[in-house]
Order: sequence, then C-alpha cells, then structure tokens
Amino acid sequence: MAARPNPVDIHVGSRVRLRRTLLGMSQEKLADAIGLTFQQVQKYERGANRIGSSRLFQLSQVLDVPVSFFFDDLSTAAQGTDGTGDGGAAGQGFEHENLSRRETLELVRAYYKITNDGVRKRIFDLVKAIAAAQVAA
Repeated sequence: MAARPNPVDIHVGSRVRLRRTLLGMSQEKLADAIGLTFQQVQKYERGANRIGSSRLFQLSQVLDVPVSFFFDDLSTAAQGTDGTGDGGAAGQGFEHENLSRRETLELVRAYYKITNDGVRKRIFDLVKAIAAAQVAA
C-alpha cells in the first residue's frame, strides 16, 4: 500500500502552484528556471515529492516570494497535534480548495489587470451582490 503524501508537503506544493499560476507561468517554464522536468514540478505541486530546503529557496527566488510564503495559511490540523505533520488533509477545508482552483486564480489575475479603481470596485460590489442573492435564494 502506497504511503499518502504528508499534508505539509501537499500545502507547500499547493502554494508553489498558486504562485506559479498567479504569475501566469507554466510548469515547463518553472521547471526550466530551476533545472528540472515539468513532471518533477507536477510531483512537487501535488505533494507527492518533498521539496528540499535548497530547492525551496530556489523556488522562492524564481517565484519572487519569501520562503515563508510556502508555509502561510498552514493549518494546525495539517501540522498534526504531535508536531509530526501527519494530522490529515482534513485541515484543508472548502475555502482553501476553492482558492486554489485555476478558475479562481484566473479571475483574481484578470481582476487586478483592471487599472481603473472605480470599475474594479463596481465589479467587486457586483460579484458580492450576486453571491448574496444566491445565498438568500
């Protein structure tokens, strides 16, 4: 029986994917920048392969974020109550999954491309109003 990926590795990999996607960078481009194959980047992003400290530092430089970015929002459930990091992926809830979806990332990227602050605010208000109407229905 194959071992399941550690929840911390899954979280770190999802943060790599989040930043890469927000930058509009392909897995191939990221792989080239750090001297790997895109398949290895895929394994990192799924948490199937652990990212070593030197590689994590390299990723932070290429993705232009501090190393701590990869651990931001790490839930205490994912860290495990005994500090071993095997507390289960249940700590990554509904909201985290939605924030990591490609559709969400593309929407956020498009939203911030709107240079007019007034237009961006009206779009934000519109989306909030539609969501509120859905909840009320």
